[in-house]
Amino acid sequence: MAPSVNLYGGGPSWPLSSPAIRIRYRPSEKFTFMFAAADDNPPGNRYNSTPIQQATGSISGYNSDPTSQTYDGANGTNFNMGTGALLMTELQYALNPQPADMSNVTKNPGLPGVYKLGGFYDTAKFADYRYNRNGGSLGAAVANATAATPQSDLTPRWDRGNWMVYGIIDQMIWRPSLTSARSVGVFVRATGNGGDRNQISFAIDAGLNLKAPFKGRDNDTIGLGWGIGRASSGLRQFDRDSQTLVQGNENHLELTYQAQVTPWMVMQPDFQYVWHPSGGAPDWTGLRRVGDEAIFGLHSSITF
Repeated sequence: MAPSVNLYGGGPSWPLSSPAIRIRYRPSEKFTFMFAAADDNPPGNRYNSTPIQQATGSISGYNSDPTSQTYDGANGTNFNMGTGALLMTELQYALNPQPADMSNVTKNPGLPGVYKLGGFYDTAKFADYRYNRNGGSLGAAVANATAATPQSDLTPRWDRGNWMVYGIIDQMIWRPSLTSARSVGVFVRATGNGGDRNQISFAIDAGLNLKAPFKGRDNDTIGLGWGIGRASSGLRQFDRDSQTLVQGNENHLELTYQAQVTPWMVMQPDFQYVWHPSGGAPDWTGLRRVGDEAIFGLHSSITF
């Protein structure tokens, strides 16, 4: 959740591309080290603090949505290279690596799992949620804004750099036999970052997957997941100072079934429910919070 809303355009991730390099070093079967450096802002949009833009845009002119993945260009590849660099690193540990051919295994290798610890640093400048460039309260300036309000009072302070750390656990916890297609796995992912220049300061996702849930459906998987995201301290303070509804936690639940319909096609129906979207952000009236959301989707994948 955090990189998608905290980085410019969600960072260099599908469907946006950026020039990048990646290094992968595997000193042993259990350990893997990875490093990557990429252009941090694929669409080239500036001003990462959307709520600040919405509150001050009519006067300050900061109307470009940084979370938008729209690029005003013919080829869809900006490669501006002028905003900042996104530097990422990750250390992986594989628990109980599995042999390639399980049919000839005589000794139980144990249940496999992958544990990851990583983080990123973005060298660009990010708009501060709490302070304007004069060191005063940005939210208070918005709440008291008039036609005569100085431009500088509604201009966020620019903070250099942004970071996030994360940990991921992906562990199989049960399978009836070494050669069985059926298994149960659990996953947990937690992220944390600074709160003065980001919308999300903490998020955690967790869930479980059951592979081969029914007889004769060895390639199917059913999954149940839950997650929570916490609005950052800077965003909450901006809400208080601007005298609007203060955002808090967002919770979401997901149930999905991935079905191997044919050898070349996978269909995946999906249901999601979100409590307090965006931490209970105000709706268009500014007086009520947006309602909970139910989302139904269908994803298909064709291999040829």
